[in-house]
Amino acid sequence: MTTPSDTASSRPARLVLAAAILLAGAPTIADAYIGPGAGFAVLGSFAVVFVTMLLAGVAVLAWPFRMVWRALRRRRRARPLVRRVVFIGFDGQDAAITERLMAEGKLPNLSRLAERGSYRRLRTTFPSITPVAWSSFSTGANPGRHNIFDFLDRDPRTYLPRLSSAHIGPVTRFLKLGKLRIPLARPDIRLLRRSKPWWTILGEHNVWSTVIRVPITFPPDRFHGAQLGAMCIPDLLGTQGTFMLFTTRPESTTFEEGGVRVALEHNGSASSFTATVKGPENAFREGNPPMELPLELELDRAAGAARVAIDGSVVDLRLGELSGWVELDFPAIAGMKVGGLTRMMLTEAGEHVSLYLSPINISPGKPAMPISHPSYYSSYLEKRIGPFATLGLAEDTWALNEKVTDDATFWTQTQDIDAERERMLHVGLDRLRSGALVTVFDATDRVNHMYWRYIEDGHPAAAGVDRPEYGDAIERQYIHNDGIVGRVLERLDEQDVLFVLSDHGCTSFRRGVNLNAWLLANGYLALRDGADPARPWLQSVDWSRTRAYAVGLVGIFLNLKGREAEGIVEPGDEAAALKSELAARLGGLVDDETGTIAINEAFDTDTLYRGPYKGNAPDLLIGYNHGYRISWGCASGVVAGRVFEDNVKAWSGDHIVDPRLVPGVLFCDRAVSSDDPHITDLAPTVLTLFGIRPPGHMDGRPLIEKERP
Repeated sequence: MTTPSDTASSRPARLVLAAAILLAGAPTIADAYIGPGAGFAVLGSFAVVFVTMLLAGVAVLAWPFRMVWRALRRRRRARPLVRRVVFIGFDGQDAAITERLMAEGKLPNLSRLAERGSYRRLRTTFPSITPVAWSSFSTGANPGRHNIFDFLDRDPRTYLPRLSSAHIGPVTRFLKLGKLRIPLARPDIRLLRRSKPWWTILGEHNVWSTVIRVPITFPPDRFHGAQLGAMCIPDLLGTQGTFMLFTTRPESTTFEEGGVRVALEHNGSASSFTATVKGPENAFREGNPPMELPLELELDRAAGAARVAIDGSVVDLRLGELSGWVELDFPAIAGMKVGGLTRMMLTEAGEHVSLYLSPINISPGKPAMPISHPSYYSSYLEKRIGPFATLGLAEDTWALNEKVTDDATFWTQTQDIDAERERMLHVGLDRLRSGALVTVFDATDRVNHMYWRYIEDGHPAAAGVDRPEYGDAIERQYIHNDGIVGRVLERLDEQDVLFVLSDHGCTSFRRGVNLNAWLLANGYLALRDGADPARPWLQSVDWSRTRAYAVGLVGIFLNLKGREAEGIVEPGDEAAALKSELAARLGGLVDDETGTIAINEAFDTDTLYRGPYKGNAPDLLIGYNHGYRISWGCASGVVAGRVFEDNVKAWSGDHIVDPRLVPGVLFCDRAVSSDDPHITDLAPTVLTLFGIRPPGHMDGRPLIEKERP
């Protein structure tokens, strides 16, 4: 397998640019993570320019010796049963919808794959959410072994949420030259997923893997292969996706989720406007001021059009039409800029003027953070397919939730990103003579989330909408997926194995449950005297009188003495009794307003997980019924409000429920040995297909043991 060359001339420049990481400073409480994709500020910093150059030079000179050493260390390849193994992942593709569309004859390629080989429902993880499930796919292990239990963890010292999968630590040592600061250390960027993924094990046996956008690969793994990272890659501001709305509207209110409002100022005429695009903080400057780019907008009201000038680029926009990718280069210091990509749309062109900018993605051609392995792989892909989204959660769900964009814009985003991903997949296939390739497509999950309101009668998020244009969006997405599978099937032969899978399914999200409000009402959580329970991130909680609390999206933690900073629950019998009591009271919890069971079961994670990291899990995992999920308020640490409330946001479908309700799908062009496969079974299966015995840390079992007769 050959890869793009790592030339001595290009690599130092890339490393110097990568040293300009734009994310200095610690997050404030207001920056904390609200939900998937909403504003959790990762810590970041700058590396030293001259140290980076020196290290880059040394790395280039040592490259031949490192390659020889790695080759000597790699184990001899066992006799493979196949030439290539290809995985196509459709995040969130639901089994029930897939089966219905197959029965209606609308998914011919998946049906052909099932007839030729096999189709099964695929059991997902507890909990049934993307970072957990794909981590189990990668490692073949349960969460107690790979250490990912949620999108979020909580800091037991502060009770504040933190990203569960990656750590980005600040640099505190600088060389000061007047107002200029030169960082004297590299940023500490670490992947928190544990256990070896299957591609690392293949690499140890000299088997190449290409891994494209599999969630929880930031920062990327180092192995014998190529990888483009995915979920939890931040935008250029260091958040999980912050859009901007430049507007003449006078409203001073801020968005609830994932966006900032910026004033458009008149510039001498009624059709000329200016604004400033604020980029990442500049850690090279005293006080970390944001880098800035001037923006000018010339409006043609009669035509419903505008011309936007920014950073040397001129972009012509028509009302309601999303632009292509626009490159932005923010100046850091002399001779150094930090690159990003955004898309623009003119959303108003009348009495008021508004301009939408998507979250500013890290440039794949000149990344400011490590988003691929080798570091130049993202640049290589950009040269092959053009600019592409790098943000971990690339589709802008929050702009649609906030009604800044509409269904049509969101659909365009999902389809364009899917097209980018498919081009990456075929570039990987072009170069893969033997080995493994995995590509994960996100659009199915996002389309399920945002358009579910249209496939269910009486969904509160669809109130007032009659015959929506995108009422069939979910079906269209599944048919689109079938086409992707068909185009890959045309390129494979009898020496190849194809798997098509999803990590979980989806169901309705009609009503939200505020677990902290329930804990407060039932005496398990207490507030400080006079505190405002509407403040986010549990700031109103009196920890000296609180026995249990909810942080993140899936569970409840005990305020355990010796673990939490202000814990009051004694470990051992007292903690066990409290968990049993909570599980009994929450299991079967009924929504009094609807008479429906909202929570099927509260699971004790001690019985769910095995492994050295199970102590990092929530103490209880909440298995919601169809139609229910954690409320938006509870997800942002608000205690105030009702226990149950309608969900009226566009985000109307979800899978943070009882995992038994939302299985994924598994197709293979060969027969599989299990009638009830689990997502952990895929890692040992791919190893077995390459003649490698699965290691002991894997909980899954191979699904294919022998060659096809």
